[in-house]
This record gives sequence, C-alpha cells and structure tokens, in this order.
Amino acid sequence: MHSSSINPISLKAGAEVQISPAAGNTSQTIAIKQIPSISKPVNSKIYIREQKGYFQRLRTSLNSLLIAAFFLLPLIQYQGRQAVLFDLNEQQFYFFGTTLWPQDFTLLAWIFITAAFLLFFITAFLGRVWCGYLCPQTAWTFIFVWIENRIEGGHNKRRVLDKSPWTRDKIIKRTSKHLLWGLIALLTGCGFIAYFVPATSVYPQIFGFSASPMLAAWVWFFAICTYINAAWMREMVCLHLCPYARFQSAMFDANTITVAYDPNRGESRGPRKRKQATDLGDCVDCNLCVDVCPTGIDIRNGLQYECINCGACVDACDQTMDKFGYARNLIGYRSENHLKGQNNKPLTSLKFLGYGIAAMIMLSVVFLDIYLKKDIQLNVIRDRQSLYRETLDDKIENSYTLKVRNKTQNEKHYRLSLSGDRPYSLQGSVELKVKAGEQLTYPLTVYSQANQVIDQGTPSARQMSSGMARIVFQLIDTQDPSNQISQDSNFFTP
Repeated sequence: MHSSSINPISLKAGAEVQISPAAGNTSQTIAIKQIPSISKPVNSKIYIREQKGYFQRLRTSLNSLLIAAFFLLPLIQYQGRQAVLFDLNEQQFYFFGTTLWPQDFTLLAWIFITAAFLLFFITAFLGRVWCGYLCPQTAWTFIFVWIENRIEGGHNKRRVLDKSPWTRDKIIKRTSKHLLWGLIALLTGCGFIAYFVPATSVYPQIFGFSASPMLAAWVWFFAICTYINAAWMREMVCLHLCPYARFQSAMFDANTITVAYDPNRGESRGPRKRKQATDLGDCVDCNLCVDVCPTGIDIRNGLQYECINCGACVDACDQTMDKFGYARNLIGYRSENHLKGQNNKPLTSLKFLGYGIAAMIMLSVVFLDIYLKKDIQLNVIRDRQSLYRETLDDKIENSYTLKVRNKTQNEKHYRLSLSGDRPYSLQGSVELKVKAGEQLTYPLTVYSQANQVIDQGTPSARQMSSGMARIVFQLIDTQDPSNQISQDSNFFTP
C-alpha cells in the first residue's frame, strides 16, 4: 500500500497542492477550499443586541399574552371566589366552576402527559419553537433585557459601561436597573404564590409588610429565583439546566423545521459594499446573527442544541439582505430536506406520526375523564361491629355511614333512594343538603322484612340463603336529575 505525506506549511484559500505518491504514480492536484472559521463569543457574558422584525413582533406578542395571563388569572373572580386557586389547606383546586379534589388529580396527570406529547409533536415539526416563543424563561429574560436596554443603552454601550470605572452615572444606572429587576421579580413571586394563596391577600400583605413569615418566605424565594434566572443566568438556564435542550435532538429528523442558514447560497461569505459585483455568496459576514442571538451562537455553523428558534437572527439577516438588495431567507425556518432541495413530507416521518397519535390518544383520555367526572362523591361504609340486628316487629336492620362530598362550588340538595334484591326502607330523611365544597357524614339505618318471600329460582334467593343481599344507594341532584351517583353494598340477614 502506497503512502504520501505533506509537510506542515501555511496554505491560503485558492492555492493548489501537488501530491506525488511514493511509487511514482501520476501526481494529483488538490484545490484548497476556504472553510469559514467557527466564531465563539470571546467574553463569557453575552451582550444581546436589540432586534426588531416580524418574528420578534410575534415573539413579543406571545410573550406578552403569556405574562398577562400569568398575572391576571389569579385576579379573576368567579361565583364569589378566585377563579383559579390551588388551595393546599383545603386540598382543593378551583378552576372557575369546577372543583378538583386530590382523588381527581389523575385528571391533572393526564393533562400534563398530554401537554408533554403535544410538546414532542410540535418539536418534531417545528423544533424548539416553544423555547423561543412561549417559554417563561425566555419571556422573563427578554423583559429584563428590555429594561437593561432602556437604562444602560444598546449592547455596545453596555459593554463599555461594564469596563468603565465606577462613576456617579454608572452607579445611578446600575442601581435603577437592579431596583426595577427586583420589583419585577417580587411581583413575579407574588403572582406565582397567588395561585396557592388568594391574590386579594397576597399583594396587600406583601407590599403592606404584614405578611406571615411563611407567606413572605415563599414569595421572596420565588422572587430571588426569578431575579437570578432572568438577570444573571439567562442563557445558562437554557444551555445547562433545562433538560429539554438535551433530549430535543432525539425528536428531530430531516422534516423538522428549525432556524437554519443556507450555505449553498451564502458561501463563500465576505464583506462587500452595496451593489458591488462580487463572486462571493450572499452572506456579507456582518455578524448581526451572532449579536442578536440570546444564546450567543453562530447559526452559520449549522444546527446547534443551544438554538432556541426565537427567530432573532432571521429578522437581522432579512434586514441586511434588504439593504444589499438580495433575496430574503438566507437564514430562515427550514428543514434539512429544504436545504437539500427536497420537499418536506412530515406525514412520512414516524416520529411526527407517533407523537401525533400519542397526543390524540391522551386528548381522548382527558376528554373522557372530564365527561365521566362526577360532581358528587359517595362512599358507603357498613357498620362492621354488627352485621345485622333483628327488631321486635320482625324486621332486619343494617347500619351504614354515608360520606357525601359536594365537589361543586354551590350548595346542593340530593335525594337518596334504595334498590336491590329485596324491598328496603330507611330511617331518617331522604333529602340531604351539602354545602359547597364540603363533605357530609350521614349515619343511616336500613330495614327489610325478615319474612320477605323471594322466588327460590333467582340468584337473589341464593344470595339470601347465604345471609347476604345486594343493596344500591343512589343520590340524585334535585335541581339536575342527570347529576347522580350510585354505589353498591351488602345487606346481611340471618
């Protein structure tokens, strides 16, 4: 086997190297092609350049809706109480007119699982679009960056300010910035705790300095977490703490649409004047795509897990293309198939179809669980001290305890009825009143005639011969007869 070698020399783009095999075969000429260097931020701190454009307006609008919903939902009142509230003391979750109890939290589990599959489904189709447009970490980070820009100036001014000595102007700017950051973080802590403690008491107590130590501790804990995440860590959360950034690549395939650079059109990149004739590609190497990136990557180096698909580099590049008279979308939302000049066919992707089918199944489970959910909960507990008692008037009595829970936010009136293998009667009222969100414990005695005649050929007769019969307790809402529940139990006889 023949071998050849090249001495380590300095080569320039466009040069040619002649390789002569040792065995004397025909020499071979190889052209040296320029490969763009991979640029990385020199400083560990990223100075994000403020960018405007279509995708940034879309991101800002969605982030604004998310933040507005976060703060306003706990302030909405419905039927005399907070519309959305996780009441940990009462172990109840109020969502407008629906009350969920711990035994109903399987519904929340189904909802979270469904949300996960929907996220996987969207990721398989649109990449990390959740991270760029709806993730709370991104939303709060851009709020803090916006405040920073308003007070300290653009990215270059902030870089200069960091290196400048401490002056009166710098102290005022830094103090103002951190005070506003702290206020937003405190409001965020109050907003989060308002989902667990009524908002009408959280805000007045915190800002009136009358909150209990426990309430104040939780509010300040989440405020400090918000301040650290959005003010200091920022992209470090996305790069190193968020697990979604790590396993998202397992959901990608050639049909996944992500922010991508078109090297066939952009290379070889290089600076030039406007309307200058050149053999270079469309990329003018302005580096704006790096300056506006919140995670500090160069999208021209290919798909990277740090990219959150926020579209800032797309808007920056499109504006540059407009200035130079080139076509837009040098950097844009496209798939690997698009870059290869092929049609995108997500319906042929097993991942896309699999996540979609899983999401549809889980949605069906959620809707079925909601449809079958009852606003009444009934538990029938037999008296285990005595199976039965015989009365002087030739009757058999069994004792029960009914636990009736009204899972709505309105007072309810229920009618109790009995049925089963033989006629039953009861001692006490058949009308039960249960207050909103409360559980009624109701002792009950049921009677049946001891000499009740039953057809000996029926299964009931065989049950009675063994000293046990079936009894059904049924509760019916007097205002809404369709709202009813029943539970079986046993009636013991001699």
